[in-house]
Amino acid sequence: MPGNSDPEFWRKARAHLVRYGGAFAPVIAERAAGNYFTDAEGRQILDFTSGQMSAILGHSHPEIVAVARRSIEELDHLYSTILSRPVVDLAALIAEVAPGKLDRVLLVSTGGESNEAALRMAKLVTGHHEIVAMSRSWHGVTGGAASATYSNSRRGYGPPQPGALVLPAPDTYRSRFVDGSGAYDWRSELEFGFELVDRQSTGALAACIVEPILSSGGVLEPPEGYVAALAEKCRERDMQLIFDEAQTGLGRTGHLFACQRDGVVPQYLTLSKTLGAGLPLAAMLTTPEIEDEAAARGYLFYTTHASDPLPAAVGLKVIEVILRDRLTERAAELGQRLKAGLQTLQQRYDCIGDIRGRGLLLGLDLVKDRRTKTPDPELAQRVARECLVLGMMTSVVRGGFGIFRIAPPLTIEAGEIDLGLEIFDRALGRAIR
Repeated sequence: MPGNSDPEFWRKARAHLVRYGGAFAPVIAERAAGNYFTDAEGRQILDFTSGQMSAILGHSHPEIVAVARRSIEELDHLYSTILSRPVVDLAALIAEVAPGKLDRVLLVSTGGESNEAALRMAKLVTGHHEIVAMSRSWHGVTGGAASATYSNSRRGYGPPQPGALVLPAPDTYRSRFVDGSGAYDWRSELEFGFELVDRQSTGALAACIVEPILSSGGVLEPPEGYVAALAEKCRERDMQLIFDEAQTGLGRTGHLFACQRDGVVPQYLTLSKTLGAGLPLAAMLTTPEIEDEAAARGYLFYTTHASDPLPAAVGLKVIEVILRDRLTERAAELGQRLKAGLQTLQQRYDCIGDIRGRGLLLGLDLVKDRRTKTPDPELAQRVARECLVLGMMTSVVRGGFGIFRIAPPLTIEAGEIDLGLEIFDRALGRAIR
């Protein structure tokens, strides 16, 4: 990339950085503000990924900066058993806006931690250990969360935790389950999946953890009715239900919580990414009844940064801005504009097989052939490289699929949506020449 070829910078990067997720992008970021970051050449790069799907208010939002600056001067970090007003106030606010009676909140740092907290509590209160997850899921890289993650390779790391069971992910575009009319037969798929769960189970089913939209798995959006049917399958087996809303929570999908579209309230709901708007903050929510039982059994999830006041203060401001500025409604409106623009591109490029998702979390599925729906991950990588050259950061999901995960900040402007569509258009044209 022009202006990003500082030999000494890249020498130190190669010499000292662990490669934790493939190749690094060939840019040197210098600053980030609004919906852009700036590279070493001074180019502004439109951020169509919200950082790591986290900067829901864009970068360096002035109100977030002010809160963080004040907090670092006044109250940053405490021993985990010492409470502060930002922590209690944020827990109360999350409980107020959350669906159902998810009134008890644990504040930690990352999505993996919040999922671990939920899985650990579910195992404790049920007395069981088996965890069911989707075949294209991503819940984290630590022990329990990694055992429930199937969207990336599990090879080479030894056995997962005992009791890791899997359901087929609801892929409306490529499912092998179709009815006589050729439509996706999700009911038969769900029945088949739970038949396999029942055959694998040793009678110790504890919980099922799912994302309302499987983001890292390719932006797989379950059809309406699916989540309610899944919840009923869990009730039939006395399994607890965990919704991982790390990427779908706090307005991105056009609902404050994605599960609200389906009218289903789980026993646990986890938040991360969007809650901190780019800062490390996560939450695990559950009901008073479950938390009381867990406490009576000696629930332990003690981490260095549990209930830290600085990120809690930021989380309070994040939710305030989302509610005050009606960003949930904005995500729904701008998401329609973005999806319509992608559908226009689909009419021009045969390599665009499917467009899915809702709000400002959309998937663009590139294929070698629309009839066979064969994924084209190589083309997706070429398009992503061209997008970066043209001034836009994008995300291609892992797992051998050619799927772009499009998740710009909720503060994005209509003109920036149009700019992103123009860059996609030019990048596709360059990549398929």
